[in-house]
Amino acid sequence: MIIFPARTSFTIAHSTSRYHTCATLLQLLQLSIDHQSAKLAKQSHSLVCHLSLHHHPVILTKLVSAYCVSRRPVDSLAVFNSVRVKNVYLYNTLINGFAKNQLYAESFLLFKEMCGSEVSPDEFTLSTLAKVSGHNASVLTGKMVHGTCVRTGFVLDCIVANSLMSMYCKCGGFDDARKVFDEMPLRSVSSWNVMIGEYAVSGGENFEAGARGFVARMEREGLKPDAFTVSSLLPFCGSNYGRELHCYILKNELEVVVGSDVRLGCCMIDMYSKGDKVDVGRRVFDQMKRKNVYVWTAMINGYVQNGDKDEAMFLFREMQGRGGIEPNKVSLLSVLPACSSFAGLMGGKQVHGFAYRKEFICEVSLCNALIDMYSKCGSLNYSRRVFESNCFCRDAISWSSMISGYGLHGMGQEAIVLFDQMLRLGIKLDAITIVGVLSACSRSGLVKEGLIIYNTVVTDFGIKPTLEICACMVDMLSRSGRLDKALNFITNMPVKPGPSVWGALVSAAILHGDSEMKDLAYRSLIEIEPENPSNYVSLSNLYASSRRWDGVSEVRTTMKERGLKKLPGCSWISIDSETLSFYVADKAQHSSDMIYKMLDELIIAMKGAEFSPDFEILT
Repeated sequence: MIIFPARTSFTIAHSTSRYHTCATLLQLLQLSIDHQSAKLAKQSHSLVCHLSLHHHPVILTKLVSAYCVSRRPVDSLAVFNSVRVKNVYLYNTLINGFAKNQLYAESFLLFKEMCGSEVSPDEFTLSTLAKVSGHNASVLTGKMVHGTCVRTGFVLDCIVANSLMSMYCKCGGFDDARKVFDEMPLRSVSSWNVMIGEYAVSGGENFEAGARGFVARMEREGLKPDAFTVSSLLPFCGSNYGRELHCYILKNELEVVVGSDVRLGCCMIDMYSKGDKVDVGRRVFDQMKRKNVYVWTAMINGYVQNGDKDEAMFLFREMQGRGGIEPNKVSLLSVLPACSSFAGLMGGKQVHGFAYRKEFICEVSLCNALIDMYSKCGSLNYSRRVFESNCFCRDAISWSSMISGYGLHGMGQEAIVLFDQMLRLGIKLDAITIVGVLSACSRSGLVKEGLIIYNTVVTDFGIKPTLEICACMVDMLSRSGRLDKALNFITNMPVKPGPSVWGALVSAAILHGDSEMKDLAYRSLIEIEPENPSNYVSLSNLYASSRRWDGVSEVRTTMKERGLKKLPGCSWISIDSETLSFYVADKAQHSSDMIYKMLDELIIAMKGAEFSPDFEILT
């Protein structure tokens, strides 16, 4: 609630100076724009009418802008229509206001009306309409605006040309954008940023040859990359070029920007996190002088991406405690994957409660994340309750998440029922949904049902089998003991078998004690993943169990030649919100003596149970 001093109204009511009255009213309108207050805009409107200023061009233009900013475009149009003599500024304000309220068709209808009047569009009009075409992804209207710019000569204006380039890039017309860029008589840093940003988004070879080449050309023409240039490049470059950009920031004394420019700081944290250097991202985070919710969310997301769930949850609490910043929807979406374990269930419930209190619970993406989190935490009932709630509109991801949750808990029949219901409702299938239901069939031993589903989606729905779908089929067939059929499926797969496919066959071959199939699968895995030491160790163990010592020696020699070493196995347990890790033969824990003593006692007890006459009952 905004409270104004009593003397403000006194000034407006009793001032004899028309100039001071208009100035005060303009200040009130600007205040309503700054605070996006519809109530204050209406109060200002009533004052306009009371003071008979409803024909003042500057005040009415400001009033139209105030209504647009406060999401009341209908009231803006009413004010616009009340003006007898309209100028270009009034037209521009309403066209821009419609665009900000995503009323793109109305913007062009108003432009059409403008062209039919005596008011001619200026560079701001055409720049706005070019942006509208980009937001609407309409290259046809964009080209119409471009034609108007050429006829009126505004195409030579730098800002208009930048808007046209941005429009073409958003509509997928990169060649047209490049043509506009090449024909510009004068380019600004923003002009280069548009093209560099598009090259960065395209990635791959285009990034190396395009974006970096454009940066070099830009510097040769005497223009230095700014914070926006660097932040456009950071999300799409690798860690090597990212470090170069970081050095550029320091070399050009832009480290102040890292502390003040939130966008640049977020991009740097994200870049380092994606490059498995979350510790460097944390140093950037710690050095930033101003941290808003986006910075905290970027750092939390970085820890989640790198598997450090404990630190992600700690930082999430720090954001609200020490940072004094309230999480937004993106923050909740970022932290929920850190709760996806039985130990994180309490944290997940707290996030759910916070989302409910802040009325974020209607967001589809957040509800989907909650369904997934509860399933992975072992609380399928909570997952189902979120799925069946009427507070959000379910999409394909919602159904896929619930089906996958049933599969994770071995409830194949329930997953199939939900999948059939999804088909009856006409919801579009995707590969993730199919993988979810096939995995459920595999875990529940529903081979016949899984084969029917696979044939249905491939034949009736025309979905091409992906590597993940094929891996599910191999897992389902081989788990049920149909190893020959699984191998035959692999041979006739429409895609090249990957590690997931052969890994599924290995697991089933171990389960069913088929040494010949294990040997074949392990050798195939080694051929696909020659740098994965686990495959060599598993094959060596297979040879050792069959007393094929020559094979063991051959595998060990190969590993030594390639410098491969298997990482030790690791287990962990969460106690009082602290996660403790244990490696094979690990004695680093302060309680290791006590732990090994207990293990020895357990082994003795287990051996005693093995020779007990009640052994069969015990097992």
